[in-house]
Amino acid sequence: MSQFMIEIALSEVMTEGFTDKIPAQRQKVNEMMEQGVLTSYALAEDRSKLWCIVKADSEYEVMSIVSEFPLIDYMDLAISELMFHNMVALRLPLFSLN
Repeated sequence: MSQFMIEIALSEVMTEGFTDKIPAQRQKVNEMMEQGVLTSYALAEDRSKLWCIVKADSEYEVMSIVSEFPLIDYMDLAISELMFHNMVALRLPLFSLN
């Protein structure tokens, strides 16, 4: 399985249709992150771009995954397959029953 970086340019005009779909977008992103399909999701401060890291077997599969985004009609995508993607893992202390 490969990792893909998706750079998403968002619509410059925030219509009511766009803003109405934001809660559904956040819910879908949370679901995909819990499933491990989406490993990273970031929004630019000016809200003009999103960046995502997706685990998939092909660019076609990436498009299938991203097509589930409620805001897909407001997005222009650029997809790049990654050689690697390093992240700092969140380390939680081990739980002891003693």
